Amino acid sequence: QVQLVESGGGLVQAGGSLRLSCAASGLSISFQAMGWFRQAPGKEREFIAAITRSGDTTFYADSVKDRFTISRDNAKKTVYLQMNSLKPEDTAVYYCAGCYFSISRRSEDYNSWGQGTQVTVSA
Repeated sequence: QVQLVESGGGLVQAGGSLRLSCAASGLSISFQAMGWFRQAPGKEREFIAAITRSGDTTFYADSVKDRFTISRDNAKKTVYLQMNSLKPEDTAVYYCAGCYFSISRRSEDYNSWGQGTQVTVSA
């Protein structure tokens, strides 16, 4: 069974940057797509970004487009989320997820999830 472990979260001032990492371990099965989601207190989990296995296709939520960049290193079984120009409204727990079938913006299409990493952006 594949496990996903996020890291890189923390506290940052508005306008700052963070890079999240998500490392996969366990069975060496490649996900067709990897995604990042986030959930703020009292809110539903929302889609942030996704990337295909080859890295040739990416999706972004409008709220993070031009500020966040998703990438992956298949040799390291790791996906990254570079977050720039962070805003207080980006504060949330960030989750990575893997999908065995195809790239998607829908959380229900993802098969494996990490435990999440907290990102807090102060004003």
